[in-house]
Amino acid sequence: MTRLTFGILLLIVFEASDGLHAQLQCGEPAAVGMSAPRLEVVAALLRDEVKRGRITAASILVARKGSIVLSAAFGHLSPVSGSRPVEPDSVFLLASITKPVTVCALMILVERGLVSLEDPVNKYLPEFTGGDRGKVLVRHILSHSSGLPDMVRENVSLRRAHAPLSEFVKAGFTTPLIYSPNQGFGYQSLGTLFAGEIVERIAGKRLRDFEREEIFEPLGMNKSSLGIGTIPLEDIVRHRTAKPPYSEAEKSYGSNSAYWRELGAPWGGMYSTTHDLAILLQTFLNGGKYAGYRLFSPATVELMTSDQNQSVKAPWGLGWALRDSPVWNLFGEICSSRTFGHVGVTGTTAWADPERDLLCVILTNELVEGGSFLRRVSNAVTAAVVE
Repeated sequence: MTRLTFGILLLIVFEASDGLHAQLQCGEPAAVGMSAPRLEVVAALLRDEVKRGRITAASILVARKGSIVLSAAFGHLSPVSGSRPVEPDSVFLLASITKPVTVCALMILVERGLVSLEDPVNKYLPEFTGGDRGKVLVRHILSHSSGLPDMVRENVSLRRAHAPLSEFVKAGFTTPLIYSPNQGFGYQSLGTLFAGEIVERIAGKRLRDFEREEIFEPLGMNKSSLGIGTIPLEDIVRHRTAKPPYSEAEKSYGSNSAYWRELGAPWGGMYSTTHDLAILLQTFLNGGKYAGYRLFSPATVELMTSDQNQSVKAPWGLGWALRDSPVWNLFGEICSSRTFGHVGVTGTTAWADPERDLLCVILTNELVEGGSFLRRVSNAVTAAVVE
């Protein structure tokens, strides 16, 4: 089953006081220098992958210069027979695309003067002490240079026990560093967990509530939440193509379990749509503003989307990965070096290329070919820019 349109009808709001910061709107590919036939090729790649059965659900949105030129959906919400078709606004589990959103929440506090990137993490989380932990700065946990491992050693046992996030945080405080802070690079989810914990302690509220109030609602990301929130279960795309019977582990604490959907993991528990993520990316392309709402200053946007790891030669922004980052580049090879974004192990990628004023969000329910498929689709998107 396919749902394909070239552009979605959206409200158009222009703000003249600080340049044009329009909402994403319906547009014709040719009007923004893109090729409609080449965008058909992009859609066909996803359609064919669903037909092959390697993924059973996919949604894509491509926009340039504020105009949505491709919005398409393929497959069904679940591989179980009789499941509803995926729509362009169907909700997917984002996995690690959650990370830059968590970092956005922390950067709001940085802009308000409540947190400094150069402070040690234990200024805000005093339990994180001993050894080299005092050398771990806030900026290090946002750029994967903190020395922390990806997960706490107790990750599986905590999930099996349906532990709350507070238990993951507690375990993280005593997790050994694997290298000295700012002396190397190691992709890690634990630092993002700490970033979320700092937000909760400073803001005095749950991270999911802070994100809803400070990011999702003001930007109009109406189908996004950390954890399932109020999203009806029947509207969420099931991660993975496997059909019943499901393993006990998957049913108890896997990515489709009630436990995981409610946990709201700051490193991988967000749910959203292609359109909502496109709003966030467009906000960054707009210099921090969207439809009259300023999420960030231009200075913060520049900081978050530029290399913060030059000393360790492992390009990464704050939260956002870059085209030349050492891991998780599923943005393709022909986008510009300024391209930023993130990917998720559930088969998702969201990226924006400031040089071409281009953004792309691809959400699927299975990571195939080690991510090569998403890179190939992303390359086809960039190749659709012809002017």
